[in-house]
Amino acid sequence: MTTQFAANRSEEKISVELTREEALALTGVRFRDGHDIEVGARKKIRTAFEKTFNFAADRTE
Repeated sequence: MTTQFAANRSEEKISVELTREEALALTGVRFRDGHDIEVGARKKIRTAFEKTFNFAADRTE
């Protein structure tokens, strides 16, 4: 899935609260049994995007 944003929306910011472990997992640091940590962090980011932006209106195909 590819989503493109209009130029006037590309500078908008979102805020996501991550734990230290989640932030480190997103940078590539590996934890024992830490795959769930990275997945959880990605879900938080995806949810923040979905709450902030209306993907259906921005999607271009």
